[in-house]
Amino acid sequence: MNAMIIDEKDNVAVAIEPIEKGEEVTFLAAGETRNVKAAEDITIYHKIAICQIKKGEPVVKYGQHIGLAAEDIAVGRHVHVHNVESHREEL
Repeated sequence: MNAMIIDEKDNVAVAIEPIEKGEEVTFLAAGETRNVKAAEDITIYHKIAICQIKKGEPVVKYGQHIGLAAEDIAVGRHVHVHNVESHREEL
């Protein structure tokens, strides 16, 4: 395993080691090992999309919305400040 998710609602995994473009990203979800192919290099502790995230949809990490996709984010893409915008929910 070179990535992890914390909550089943997550649509991003966190790299627990540096991942190179084209490398298989492996993580545990719902008790099963899942794989996606890295579409670009992913720095350790950065996020990678584990499913398609459409522009305007929430990015979910640790079961919590951490922002909105600023553009369509394909599976395997690096998810960071360049493609996620802040979003403050009404409290």
